[in-house]
Amino acid sequence: MALFVRKLGVDLGTVNVMVYANNQIVLQEPAMVALTIEDERVVAVGQEARDMYGRHPEHIEVIRPLRDGVIADYEVTEAMLRYFLRKIGGRVRTRRPEVMISVPYGVTSVEKRAVHEATIRAGARVAYLLPEPLLAALGAGLPISTPAGNMVFNLGGGISEAAVLAMNGIVVADSVRMGGMRLDDAIINYIRRKYSLVIGEPTAESIKIQIGAAVDIGEELSMEIQGRDQVGGLPRTITVTTSEVVEAIEEPLAAIVGAAKSVLEKTPPELASDIIDRGIVLTGGGAMLRGIDEYVTRAVGVPAYRTEDPMVATAVGAGRALDDLALLRRMHGL
Repeated sequence: MALFVRKLGVDLGTVNVMVYANNQIVLQEPAMVALTIEDERVVAVGQEARDMYGRHPEHIEVIRPLRDGVIADYEVTEAMLRYFLRKIGGRVRTRRPEVMISVPYGVTSVEKRAVHEATIRAGARVAYLLPEPLLAALGAGLPISTPAGNMVFNLGGGISEAAVLAMNGIVVADSVRMGGMRLDDAIINYIRRKYSLVIGEPTAESIKIQIGAAVDIGEELSMEIQGRDQVGGLPRTITVTTSEVVEAIEEPLAAIVGAAKSVLEKTPPELASDIIDRGIVLTGGGAMLRGIDEYVTRAVGVPAYRTEDPMVATAVGAGRALDDLALLRRMHGL
């Protein structure tokens, strides 16, 4: 049954789209679209498209319309958003929703305009845009309205962003256009080098989720995976362990955490002391990686911990931002 809602908080991610309304997550689907190659007709969106990835016939392609947190294919993004908005709110045109949507920190005005226009054309009555670190901090329940410093490190699929916040604004921030998908690529390359086995992105993601870790967790998990032998070309099964995943993702993980180091180096001394006391809050899907809190703590020298539900923090924050829109208008000129 469709939920007729007027306010939606949207986390428009490279890997997943999440929507918050009525104090709950009402949609969580992959940011993927399947379309015909010849006439670019959309045949599947979200989870249905994700299920087709790597299994589709040659006249269909499955794509991610967002890359590194920003729109790579405008028309396909618009079609995807329209599908999700209709799925949530039905086709009742008189109830076009008010939408708060996340954008990566530091995006250009052109990239912002593309997100805004795509959201309006997809069916929103009005669309507001705020940086992901701010919304993630709101969703994590950080007291960012106070003069004290709070730091959030949002680990997304296509982009990772660190920010220090105070008085409802971002004091200093930095981002790297790499995230969970880069870790998947590193696992794919590692398996190819070590075992001469070709695996796809879904298998690499499954390895990361099921047995992956950022550091030695004191427990050696393992899983069997199937792939195509690079030499013989036939299917083959191997066993992969947690320690192998730790080794595989070491390099891209260090680059990602570089964003947090950069922010701390630029943080004013008064706020830096607050962050040492309060720690760094980890949000985003990447915060689910085993041992990531310990890895960040070691790398930057400041305690880090994941928020209670890191995957949905940005979407929850977007919904909460709509409830305090008067304040955010003053702070950010919405």
